[in-house]
Amino acid sequence: MFTSLSELAKMIDHSLLQPHLTDAELEAGCALALQYDVATVCIKPYYVTRAAELLKGSNVGVCTVVGFPHGGNTITMKVAETRQACKDGATEIDMVVNVGKVLSEDWRYVKKEIYAILKECHKHEAILKVIFENDFLPKDKYKVKLCKICSTLGVEFVKTSTGYGYTKQADGSYNYKGATEADIRLMRKNCTPEVQVKAAGGIRTLDELLKMKALGATRIGATATVVMLEEAKKRLGLAASEIQSPVVDGY
Repeated sequence: MFTSLSELAKMIDHSLLQPHLTDAELEAGCALALQYDVATVCIKPYYVTRAAELLKGSNVGVCTVVGFPHGGNTITMKVAETRQACKDGATEIDMVVNVGKVLSEDWRYVKKEIYAILKECHKHEAILKVIFENDFLPKDKYKVKLCKICSTLGVEFVKTSTGYGYTKQADGSYNYKGATEADIRLMRKNCTPEVQVKAAGGIRTLDELLKMKALGATRIGATATVVMLEEAKKRLGLAASEIQSPVVDGY
């Protein structure tokens, strides 16, 4: 299922988006990302500048979010968020679609929004991941249409969830499913090969990561980075001393 720790680490966007995280915790999260040499840290927008400083010279990118978590901002505001994030040092943008417009089947608006943000990303040589928030989409037809739009526009990634897409359950409580096997299969099937799939929400173990990988996901959003990669080390028979932090300029 995997042959190296790096193969798995470079699938992970280490998520640092929880509202309660302090500056000290965000800095520690960046250090952890460096230690394990993951793909990116996905960090709160206000901390992008500092994260870029901490990760300078490394192979760990800076990802942040736009229209997060509910996607209801105007197109103008989302473009402005994207522009600022890129100027601050973000190299990847995870943007939440306007879910209400998706459910209204206002595809002209949805396409216009995604195109505007993709165009702004490309001005700054950043890549775009479009978050569908599948928990809010009761029928597969919405996800399929989004896949087709993203494929037509040439978006780099489609993404399942924010991890905060809580919906009301039968007992009155709120919960979410996040990334599901069915959704990864559907998204991979309905996107062109050039569009990659990111699974996010509820992926907490190595076996869950490997399952998503087998289904076609090439990137994972996770807070359980240490748990997953330490388990991978055990399965590979690696000692702790064999995991070294990369040399980082100025860190």
